[in-house]
Amino acid sequence: MSEQTETREQQKEQPMDQPVKVNDVRDTAFYPETRSTMAILPQGGSESCGCGGTGGMSSNGTGVVSYVYAIGRVEARFPNLSAEKEFFQATGRTDTAGKTDQQAFHAVLSRRENRYLVRQLCWVLTIQGLETYLLQPRDPADIDMLVDAIRPAPAPNDIDVVIGLRGPIAPPEMCNGLMVPIIVFDQIYSFGRDALIKAIPKPEKMTDKQFGPAAEELFDRIMQMTDNAGATDEHRVLNYLAMRYPAIYTKAAEKFGDEYSLTGIEVIQSSLSSTRKILKVVFSYTNRNTDFTEKFFVRVDATEEFPFLVTKMSPYYDR
Repeated sequence: MSEQTETREQQKEQPMDQPVKVNDVRDTAFYPETRSTMAILPQGGSESCGCGGTGGMSSNGTGVVSYVYAIGRVEARFPNLSAEKEFFQATGRTDTAGKTDQQAFHAVLSRRENRYLVRQLCWVLTIQGLETYLLQPRDPADIDMLVDAIRPAPAPNDIDVVIGLRGPIAPPEMCNGLMVPIIVFDQIYSFGRDALIKAIPKPEKMTDKQFGPAAEELFDRIMQMTDNAGATDEHRVLNYLAMRYPAIYTKAAEKFGDEYSLTGIEVIQSSLSSTRKILKVVFSYTNRNTDFTEKFFVRVDATEEFPFLVTKMSPYYDR
């Protein structure tokens, strides 16, 4: 069924360039350490794709592996009545005095002897309140990341970032009739939005009062972006920058301070990306008084599962 292989995200710098595709979007940032990936994704039927490459067959038979870099919320659900009843029996064996329902739920799933319950549950990633994916770990040991995503005291601004490979549509019996694509994940980051904003390095001349609202606005705009399920190269690149490249926040805060508005974001394929998928992300800022527009861009490699920065943010000039 699977082999175990470790891949580590690596940062490279190799300049490239040119437009092809435009996506009107909005943005964000953060950058926790990436965990190593393992194993092989089971594909439709008996086929499988090689870990970390793009040469295997996808589950939909297109011949292309579909990577996902999605931002949403992880939820645990009972796939059937039997699993629900078994969970309640396990709860009766756990000390939950004084705990809320959510705290008790987390306490039961966190106990080592209840790992079988974690495997019984179905794990749903919702994006903007919509059930978007079902989650399965590529390495069984990574099931702990699902438990970590179920906070004992959840907050409205909690965030889960899921990185993995997109599989087939789930059969109806897998999660009580829910039929959405499966993500076989390699990494899940779980944190709160406030922690995200605080982790972004603030420009020296800017106060928290100035920088915080600018960063929050960028983050909210990318989260509310239409149809960003993190499955296209354009959306994967934007979500990567949102989580891993704080310079987009710094630049936005600087331009807001100079009376500019963020008026557009384009994701454009580089003309020099021959054997690799290099995308340029262009941020447009327009002066609120003069209507003069300045543009800045970064290049990101989206060839494999983990996007990475190719060139840092710099001025962009239309040809």
